Amino acid sequence: MLDKIRFDKFTAFEKLEIKFSTGINIFVGENGTGKTHILKAAYAACDIAKSKGGFAEKINNVFYPSGKQIGRLVKRSSVSSKGALEVTRKLEDDKKIFLRLSLSNHTTKPDKATVSGATKQWIETPMEAAYIPVKDMMANAPGFRSLYQEREIHFEEIYVDIIDKAFLPILKGPTDKQRKQLLESLQEAMDGKVVAKNEEFFLRSKLGELEFTLLAEGYRKLGLLWILIQNGTLLNGSALFWDEPETNLNPRLMKTVVGILIELQRLGVQIFLTTHDYVILKEFDLQTVTDDKILFHSLYRNKESEEIEVSSIDNYLSISPNAIDDTFGDIVDREIKKSMEGLGK
Repeated sequence: MLDKIRFDKFTAFEKLEIKFSTGINIFVGENGTGKTHILKAAYAACDIAKSKGGFAEKINNVFYPSGKQIGRLVKRSSVSSKGALEVTRKLEDDKKIFLRLSLSNHTTKPDKATVSGATKQWIETPMEAAYIPVKDMMANAPGFRSLYQEREIHFEEIYVDIIDKAFLPILKGPTDKQRKQLLESLQEAMDGKVVAKNEEFFLRSKLGELEFTLLAEGYRKLGLLWILIQNGTLLNGSALFWDEPETNLNPRLMKTVVGILIELQRLGVQIFLTTHDYVILKEFDLQTVTDDKILFHSLYRNKESEEIEVSSIDNYLSISPNAIDDTFGDIVDREIKKSMEGLGK
């Protein structure tokens, strides 16, 4: 499991350290506070075993800075500057190992950056991970992988990674009872299950097979989650990163999605997600129980320094600052005020 992450003059952060929950980690905050950067950095650390160039190259491919010059990931400054990213992981025997990437804003290529820590041990004990980006890629899967390998197209590596995960064959043997229940919940929400043919995905229901290009994007996301559970990507010890799961998803389906994420946590999957959605936060608040492991990480800018800071809490009601709650509270206040004005006429 990932234990913590530390940024020093890296992307949007001057200095930031976040201790992770072994269960669910929910990142909230206004736009520009670096929520997606945290997910991408942590995901890249999980996936280095599959990257020929190791941690530095994976970070470069996942963030995809202009010209693929990795030094551009150092926090912007008018003078020469150095930055670092460090990810710590806890192994099954509770031993902690770390990876540290150090570079300057003049570093051009990943092989010129410095990677220290337990790289060999990290790779020898791989951690399965999946990153679901805001933009759905399942409808664009046919031919995308070969195009990405042969041409220089401006897509972060997270997009081809998730398509690769989706095309993994199912595990041998029968599906265990807990995974089967999750799959059935998703099938009920989608009114079908997903099948793949010639690099194209379809939703198979009683009415036939509907290709993903004709399917609502919210259902595509549910279909992708179904695939990752069905093919064994999300098992005990793995990690799921999901950037804004509420995007294009009907609020009615939030209860099902949150319930499945909570169950995955109970099965030993470490979860990281960002959200701007009040319904998602309330569903987690309503559905989690005492034994569930959850942390809410609120990112905000310090009013004096303007630097990004974080407040981590295990209780939804104690999130502070909470821009989502504040915004919805303001809407309720304005609605009451408008109603009161109407009564006075």
